[in-house]
Amino acid sequence: MFPMFPPPPPPPFHYAFPMQPPPYFYHAPMSPVWPSSPVPVLSVWASNFKYESANLRHVARNAQYVAIALHYPGVVHHPDQDHNALTAEQRYALVKANVDDLKPLQLGIALYDSDGGYLAAWEFNLRDFRPQADPHDENSLAYLAGRGLDVGALRDHGVSAGMLSKKLFESGLVGARRGRSRSWITYAGAYHVAYLLKIVTGGAPLPRDVAGFNGAVRRYLGDQVYDVATMAAGCPAMPLGLEQIADYLGFHPPLGSPRLAAAAGVRALQVFMRLKYVELGGDVRKYRGLLKGLH
Repeated sequence: MFPMFPPPPPPPFHYAFPMQPPPYFYHAPMSPVWPSSPVPVLSVWASNFKYESANLRHVARNAQYVAIALHYPGVVHHPDQDHNALTAEQRYALVKANVDDLKPLQLGIALYDSDGGYLAAWEFNLRDFRPQADPHDENSLAYLAGRGLDVGALRDHGVSAGMLSKKLFESGLVGARRGRSRSWITYAGAYHVAYLLKIVTGGAPLPRDVAGFNGAVRRYLGDQVYDVATMAAGCPAMPLGLEQIADYLGFHPPLGSPRLAAAAGVRALQVFMRLKYVELGGDVRKYRGLLKGLH
């Protein structure tokens, strides 16, 4: 008889920490509009950061579309008047004040290579935020906790924004890039793009005005940046909210972290492709560079 051992206790939160998980890619058809099959998302922590950064670099070589979503601890600076009445410079000043003072929690990245027909998604969990010392909004943290984000797990098992910045440059996703154009996609993207700039610039303050911000976006991401929220506003009968739009178009929540940053990236990319090639007939030039919440 072999001795009977009790099963190991469950982890303190729902994420897994595989040391070398096998790479997986969601193989889409050659059509730019994907079926509704769920897309897998891989959570990246310190334990698998090196391995998954290498996978990211491999996929990024041929990625034509990159979607991003950031989770951050709310906003602490608010406008003195109705946000819709603010000028672009006033809106940007508000974004800059919040992004300069706060720290990102997660970066979700979804990459799609239409030539190879596959989609890959990662969720990078960042460890720099300290709720006892860093500015934040308690309601926003509670909202994220309700969606499955464990701030304590980020601190104990995440990676630094500086480490992530280095890998993003090594992957070729940000910075100078030769060859064919790459499109960047987000949803309601003023804060998402601003936090990405903060990560890739090593935490430096954002540029002082909108012109400087636009220049930094072109420098690091190029000139093909699209906001799905702005595009959806030009489509009749489209609902509000990324999850509602994705559900309306028949896309299921991704597998892995279905309500966190990478899932938002996957859904933004899926919705972008559908809007571009079906609802908008393939021509989205008039939406280029228009970030909701800023421009």
